[in-house]
Amino acid sequence: MSHRTVQLAAAAVAAFGLLTACSGGTGGTQQPSPTAGPTSAPSDSGGSGPKVPSPLPTNDLLADPCSVYNAAEAENLGVRYPGEKSSGVTGGCVWKSAAINTNYIDIGAFPQNKNGISDIYAQKDKQAYFTPTSVDGYPAVFADTMDSRPSGSCSLWVGVTDQLAVSVIPNISIGDAKKDPCSLAKKAATAMIGHLKGAS
Repeated sequence: MSHRTVQLAAAAVAAFGLLTACSGGTGGTQQPSPTAGPTSAPSDSGGSGPKVPSPLPTNDLLADPCSVYNAAEAENLGVRYPGEKSSGVTGGCVWKSAAINTNYIDIGAFPQNKNGISDIYAQKDKQAYFTPTSVDGYPAVFADTMDSRPSGSCSLWVGVTDQLAVSVIPNISIGDAKKDPCSLAKKAATAMIGHLKGAS
């Protein structure tokens, strides 16, 4: 997870659709380390964000962040199964592209934030971009302290319960998906929500 995301995690809060079809070309930058992750816990800011209409089961997610996809779902998204656990406060999960090693998505849950996505809303004024959206009916927001979207990275935060926000952050160095990493984040988050719904 990038330094800018660590900043957001420390301030308030703080993968996946690496579709083979969206990833053209070979070679690229240094392979990302699956051990990268936030180095400090997000703070409990008590902001005011939208409520989660129907809380999702999160026990499996919190116990194993790499449980958000099964093998078929990972294949459909074009990522390798299983994901690789990362170190850091969240102990998140890195999902590497099945086609290009340097493309990956990082997913992390933030149980330290007792107000879930509201704690992200509380830091709105500190973000380089802040765009509310929804994922399959669940409140979400694109937000980060630095804007690296032109470089292929987009931070999406999804409220899965009123007490838990999950980050979905593609990092695309090569391929067409680099042009619109936020759409990729939303596609991956939609698959995650579908998986969590299936566990309810």
